[in-house]
Amino acid sequence: MFGYLAAAALCLVAVLVLRSDPWSLCEVPGLSSLFPEQCRGQAGRLLSKGELSSYDGGHGSPGLYLAVLGQVFDVQKGMKHYGPGGSYSFFTGKLIGHFYDEYGNPTKALEDALAAIDVGLKLKEKRHEENKQFPPCNSEFSSGISRVWCSKNSGGIQRDWVGVPRKLYLAGFDGYRCVCVRATGPSSENPESEVHDNRGDLDNPSLKEYKDCNPLFDWCLLKE
Repeated sequence: MFGYLAAAALCLVAVLVLRSDPWSLCEVPGLSSLFPEQCRGQAGRLLSKGELSSYDGGHGSPGLYLAVLGQVFDVQKGMKHYGPGGSYSFFTGKLIGHFYDEYGNPTKALEDALAAIDVGLKLKEKRHEENKQFPPCNSEFSSGISRVWCSKNSGGIQRDWVGVPRKLYLAGFDGYRCVCVRATGPSSENPESEVHDNRGDLDNPSLKEYKDCNPLFDWCLLKE
């Protein structure tokens, strides 16, 4: 599973680099060795699906090509990973004609795919900002009992406060997630305010307390 995620992440990096500056592809660690022809600055050519499918690295194959959103790369050096039977062999062959027309022009499918990537990146950035205000709780499950707690680095967010566990409900999402909430000082909406009730973000309307837990403890045993 880790190998598949790593391959997907590598492909996403390649796509994002290609969008902004195709020639900077070679500057990304790990990509230059996989895409040697592009790094030598050679002009590409259009391939049909049939032509691309023949470059699968198998016996008698003229080479091993990888297509990412219609961009085709020579990954012969990565044969052990992308060839038949390799960890990432499912990435080889199958995209030309869907993202580029016969003249090499981007299709609406490519535009839609890139727009979806943009949306995903914006959502990721939004979640990162939310996590800075409401870091995820630490959690563990043992012998039928769940425990959540907060620390100064829970959720991977380093900070100078610990916080208390709360349920965070977000518009458009079902259910909730456990977050650590700052319980002193001004709210995050008015961090510079000198007039406040010293409750941090405890009064945020998207938050709810855990039942049967002390609201000011930095941990909670879940009985729900």
